Amino acid sequence: MTSGPIIQPANASPGEVRAFIAHAHVIDVASWLGQLSAEQVWNHLDRVEPARQAAVFGNLAMPLQVDLVHHVPRRDLARIVAAMDADDRVDFFNQLSEAQQDRLAQDLTPEDRDDIRRLSDHADECAGAIMTSDYATLAIDMTAEDAIAALREQAPGTETIYRSYVVDGDHRLTGSVRLHALILAAKDTPIRDLMEPTPVSVMLDTDQEDVGKMIARYDLLAIPVLDAEGRLVGIVTHDDAADVMQAEATEDFQKISTVLPFKQSLREAGIGMLYSKRIVWLALLVFGNLFSGAGIAYFEDMILAYVSLVFFLPLLIDSSGNAGSQSATLMVRALATGDVALKDWRDLIVRELAIAAALGATMAAVVFPLGAWRGGIDVAMTVGLTMFVVVIIGSLVGMSLPFLLSRLRFDPATASGPLVTTISDGVGVLIYFSIASAILSL
Repeated sequence: MTSGPIIQPANASPGEVRAFIAHAHVIDVASWLGQLSAEQVWNHLDRVEPARQAAVFGNLAMPLQVDLVHHVPRRDLARIVAAMDADDRVDFFNQLSEAQQDRLAQDLTPEDRDDIRRLSDHADECAGAIMTSDYATLAIDMTAEDAIAALREQAPGTETIYRSYVVDGDHRLTGSVRLHALILAAKDTPIRDLMEPTPVSVMLDTDQEDVGKMIARYDLLAIPVLDAEGRLVGIVTHDDAADVMQAEATEDFQKISTVLPFKQSLREAGIGMLYSKRIVWLALLVFGNLFSGAGIAYFEDMILAYVSLVFFLPLLIDSSGNAGSQSATLMVRALATGDVALKDWRDLIVRELAIAAALGATMAAVVFPLGAWRGGIDVAMTVGLTMFVVVIIGSLVGMSLPFLLSRLRFDPATASGPLVTTISDGVGVLIYFSIASAILSL
């Protein structure tokens, strides 16, 4: 299998296409086929061996996989699905309509059908929903020689054999053993002496993001999944965990931008769907911005008397929002990675207050000469003091909101970006003109 430049559909000869599909890396083949219609995709896949069909099919974009149901003969589709990795075929099965699921289930063997149904029963976004049943197990009474022989039989149907899981007679997980240890051990060495007892594991209902964090924390290729009785029911591999973490990061970015989360790719998302995901927060933030307008209206007489104050209004409230967005983004990411926890709030807010004061003082020093140039020493004092205060307030709002939302069991990613900016803008307007009233009235 080779990798290299992906051929262009319009310029490739039939021979180049056949060679590319037969020998290129399946990821590259799937990427190239993704540019074609479902009918064209099947015309190409129909010419390659069944094992490669399944490998390529499993790497196609999910909407294209679903479209192919209408073009692939039932017998061929059942053969492809049966040869796919267990977790990939469950993802595909769950995207089909109920009628399509029933038709596909009829064409599968009872063993494959039961495996799909069992894996499909678990709640979304938990370990059970992303695990695979393609894993290697060894009996606790085996020797190293017995274990290697067992792995030879199991290897074709498993995703990884670099670490096998040792189970007792009731299929309860008792340990794990590395392939490296089996190869180096004497033939008659008992598995019990080679295995690592009580391996890191997760439960069926463990949140999938926590699963990904554990795999990263302990540097695992896979992590076993147990039921309530401690029986081994599947594993989550590092590549599936990486997909989960990528999806979670994408969702966080969407929330940071106050876009309701969606799973489709941006290229495939429809106009109506994108509109519905974006309009909700935009409409809500409009009402939030009304407070800024009300604050400006309240101080209308002062603005008429000191028109130069308007010049600095965007600068001041934007600085408050920018400082708040910085703090919120740093805090959301730290909470997501587990770098900080709710118990750290008191220490962090004291540190943030010190940092914000230093930032505010620096920003005040920058704008003070501008205020003096534009409106005299009184305006300079007003602008400088306001800058100092609003940067502190914005930073504290940006740092505190993620903690507050976490405490209320909401996603802290919602606290960033436009939401923090809207709150900081409203507060900044009130602070600015209140300080102006106090100084200029003197």
